[in-house]
Amino acid sequence: MAAIGELAALGTAGCWVVSSLAFTASARRIGSMTLNLVRLVLALGFLTLFCWLYRGLPLPLDASPSTWGWLSVSGVVGFVLGDLCLFRAFLLVGPRISMLIMSLAPPVAAGLGWIWLGERLSLADLAGMAVTLGGVTWVVAEQQPAPGAAGKAGEAGEAGTATAGAAGASVSGMAGVPSSAPPASLAGLALAALGALGQAVGMVLSKRGMGTYDAFAATQIRVLAAIAVYAALFVAIRWWGQVAQGVRDRAGMGFAALGALAGPFVGVSLSLVSIQHTSVGVATTLMSTTPVLIIPAVMVLHRERVSLRAALGAALAVGGVALLWVR
Repeated sequence: MAAIGELAALGTAGCWVVSSLAFTASARRIGSMTLNLVRLVLALGFLTLFCWLYRGLPLPLDASPSTWGWLSVSGVVGFVLGDLCLFRAFLLVGPRISMLIMSLAPPVAAGLGWIWLGERLSLADLAGMAVTLGGVTWVVAEQQPAPGAAGKAGEAGEAGTATAGAAGASVSGMAGVPSSAPPASLAGLALAALGALGQAVGMVLSKRGMGTYDAFAATQIRVLAAIAVYAALFVAIRWWGQVAQGVRDRAGMGFAALGALAGPFVGVSLSLVSIQHTSVGVATTLMSTTPVLIIPAVMVLHRERVSLRAALGAALAVGGVALLWVR
């Protein structure tokens, strides 16, 4: 199928809508730091079972050392460094400004793909990316009144992704973070930029290391590397007590399992399928439409009214997607 890369990227964005909502509910109960590890451990279970049934190999032991190396670095950059920077940025500058800066991820990914992977984008590609990102940015940039109480920041993570985690906040303030940003700080802006860079670099590293290797097994390698780093980090900051407390919350773990299924298992794996079949710039642009795709979900689940600006921004983003589709 000629458009399999584009379809997989849109599928990724759709999965991140589900994981965004599920991780938001989970993080409110077990905390975002605990969720960072729990989501990956649960996803590893799903990936192991799937790869055992689909490939006959429960673990990616058939991957070359080079594949293991590149994908492991990609997992640490994306799941750990990028997510932690963005989570902190949510607290320092708020989700709206953080998400505006995160809109830099697709053009950065496109630039890195051109420099490192030799990918070339046509004028139609660039036009479609610009229109899509313009619509997404218009939706995210809309000011929203602050909700009554602040929740926890950073509920989603790359597998939600962190982009998806703030998506609900940018539409309705329902992601557990105040939609009205605190005063901007240089540190917060820098951390949000590092989050965008982490997402872009993580995708490029994944494409560089994966080649034609199975996308689900590649995701398994990324998740394994990230789990190892989080485990070491939690030892260093003495966080295992909070993890033990969090996993006893059945409702929180239920939401975490749903998010892990939609996010790191299906969503991230589809993102790797996408970059195998299309350019990193086009793929990350289509994946960035989560703030637009989440609008119908918050209308139904939270009975939110969507402004004319959000509707027009969504229409603009859909037009950009159409340009990328027919280019």
